[in-house]
Amino acid sequence: MAKRGGFPGGMPGNMTNLMKQAQRMQRQMEEGQKELETKEFSAKAGGGAVEATVSGKKELLKLTISREAVDPDDVEMLQDMIVAAVNEAMKQAEDAGQELMGKMTGGLGGGFPF
Repeated sequence: MAKRGGFPGGMPGNMTNLMKQAQRMQRQMEEGQKELETKEFSAKAGGGAVEATVSGKKELLKLTISREAVDPDDVEMLQDMIVAAVNEAMKQAEDAGQELMGKMTGGLGGGFPF
């Protein structure tokens, strides 16, 4: 009678193929992440009075404020527009990252540790 459990002589072919696929997926994810990090995402608020640009690394790269948006009597409005523009640009970067993950995992669900 054959012994159950274990893999004498190493991994079976099916497991080896699975490992190769996982390594290939990891390389693709790393390449995709590097590409994502070079992209820029911009968003405007206040009808274009404020524009924020962030990188795929979610770092604020540029903030543009039109002169018309600067009202010393209404600093709170300018602050709100800045926050809105930065948050929207960050959301775009996050969504792009999620889309990349979805493509890489093929909709498998669950987070992979790599």
